[in-house]
Amino acid sequence: MEGMLNFLISDAMAQTGGGGELGLMNLMFPIILIVAFYFLLIRPQTKRAKEHKRMVDALKKGDEVVTGGGLLGRITEVGENFVQLEIAEGIQVKVQKPAVGSLMPKGTYKSTL
Repeated sequence: MEGMLNFLISDAMAQTGGGGELGLMNLMFPIILIVAFYFLLIRPQTKRAKEHKRMVDALKKGDEVVTGGGLLGRITEVGENFVQLEIAEGIQVKVQKPAVGSLMPKGTYKSTL
């Protein structure tokens, strides 16, 4: 029985002896996967977040915006954390600055009234 065990062990060692290339390839795959995730997912998302923050910081009175919830309005007041939107004649709501989804071209708000 002991001779049989030595025979199996020597076969196992022989199989791993030439596996240096395979080990390197097994190590490269996760590294390539992480790099791909960075360039395809993480980098574009951080770029969009920076652009949104820049847009929110530049909001001013008179800008026409759409919120994340779909409200279209004209900014009537800009605070530190909130903006006040006129969504219809005489109707104003306050929303958080980060809730502003996008800036609209001038005249968009007027054309919907």
